[in-house]
Amino acid sequence: MASAIGLWLASETAQNSHMTPRQTLVTAGCACVYMHQIHTYALLPPFRLARALPAIFEAALLVSLLAVDHTQFKASKTRGNMSLSIPVLEDYGLSPTHGFLPATPPLTHLPDPYYGKWEAVATNLQAQVLGRRLRGVVDGLPVLSTSRLRDEAEWRRAYSLLCFITHAYIWGDDVPADRLPPSLAAPLLDIATHLEVPPVATYAAVCLWNYKPIFPDEPIDGLKNLATVNTFTGSIDESWFYLVSIAIEGRGASILPLVLKAMGAARRKDSPAVARCLRSFAERLADLTTILQRMHESCDPRIFFHRIRPFLAGSKNMAEAGLPRGVLYDDGSAAPAYRQYSGGSNAQSSLIQFFDIALGVCHRPTGETAADDTARGSNPNSRNNFIQDMRRYMPGPHARFLEDVSRVANLREYVHSHRDDHELCLAFDACLAMLSGFRDKHIAIVTRYIITPSREARAHNRRREPVSKKHLNLATASMQAQDRGHKGTGGTALIPFLKQARDETSEPTVEEWTKRFIQRKAEGDARADMPLGRPEQADKESVSVKGLAGSWTMEDNVGGICLV
Repeated sequence: MASAIGLWLASETAQNSHMTPRQTLVTAGCACVYMHQIHTYALLPPFRLARALPAIFEAALLVSLLAVDHTQFKASKTRGNMSLSIPVLEDYGLSPTHGFLPATPPLTHLPDPYYGKWEAVATNLQAQVLGRRLRGVVDGLPVLSTSRLRDEAEWRRAYSLLCFITHAYIWGDDVPADRLPPSLAAPLLDIATHLEVPPVATYAAVCLWNYKPIFPDEPIDGLKNLATVNTFTGSIDESWFYLVSIAIEGRGASILPLVLKAMGAARRKDSPAVARCLRSFAERLADLTTILQRMHESCDPRIFFHRIRPFLAGSKNMAEAGLPRGVLYDDGSAAPAYRQYSGGSNAQSSLIQFFDIALGVCHRPTGETAADDTARGSNPNSRNNFIQDMRRYMPGPHARFLEDVSRVANLREYVHSHRDDHELCLAFDACLAMLSGFRDKHIAIVTRYIITPSREARAHNRRREPVSKKHLNLATASMQAQDRGHKGTGGTALIPFLKQARDETSEPTVEEWTKRFIQRKAEGDARADMPLGRPEQADKESVSVKGLAGSWTMEDNVGGICLV
């Protein structure tokens, strides 16, 4: 009887205070013990029953304290992001004018003559690749120490140029190299550790730390004042491909302080200020879409697909391309290790993920829906391995900034709690519409630069001679993978992945009509694109593509163009 009363008391307390099962169990146990003592005392004469009063009060007090403690914990959890300070850009090496780009332009060369051999190789990279001499030159280089790199700008320059040399070394011949010599591996591993990035050509290596202003006294928030420092091919097409991303970073830099200001205004419940920031946010997102649409001006899709993109490949999931274990980073140690990394991709841009965090956009693993979130009861972002994995390819401070911003992000919650504020809701929904439109244009670019050339390459490859082991590369890998029904080198279907990311962008909208408008616009844009059915089945006969990797599958999402 006492146990039953104790369980009932604990159950009522837990239900009213929304305790977890573990907390309910602890409360029930304590309540049963004390109710048993009370029941025992109740069987005694009245003068003995008086002694039970302290136990009664103790039992009631314990259960009450447990309930109050949990209620306060729950309340403090809802106020958790209020107790955390809003991140300061400068604490992460960021600036309100340059965002994730360095506050001062990257170095175009290392000033210490000691590193002249690295600079010489990078300067003549295209000629050495063309003459098939790069590997011999790199193999003959001495192992240079990183101890003479003096500041972060020099560390970043060393990282960028070594990444260009590394990927040219691996992919600049008919057969990929599965081993990096100590002259590359040893310093690259040291530099990568210092900068908190992987030892591979990341977005930071080819974009963020690989540009120079044409006129130093002019802004870099547009394409007219930007140039690249290094490229693999020396082509205008490759430079333009990087510069479009760099210009987006430059123009989008002002959004960072704008969003942080909006978060502060939301904490003060200053709705007009939040709305003003969101309107400016939406306008700047429109500017980014305009820059993205200029990709076609100086970057030919076929040159990008056949000549530029292969150099951006990583070593992860590349067994078909001749790298079954990845690449051996021979740093001269007793036990050098094979490593596997994804290729360089715009998905490694911290700016794009920052937009999603600011607006409360959640991305799920490809194929999952909002209904799956309800069933699982977990944050979809925590299950999206691709998004989390791409953060490992960002500079450490940038990734930490995103993590810290995600802890204090409050705009979606604030706007949805002020649905009666029409101006506020309209500004928030406008941001989501602009971000969705940006992703629409990105899908169109992927179609033109990857899907169409991929189909053309497959049609052409069917007429080619059988594959030679002497020409095993990414092109061969793509064809053989499709023959067996495998996915592409990235492991995720590209177009479904991007379309789902676009569709998820509209989910946080306040007004239902805004969501319908975004979805209808997306459907209209999809009809305007090339029909994207299932990839045609490749012929069973494997074929070869000589030279640099000539073909990538339609289902690849790593290496080149990919904005989550």
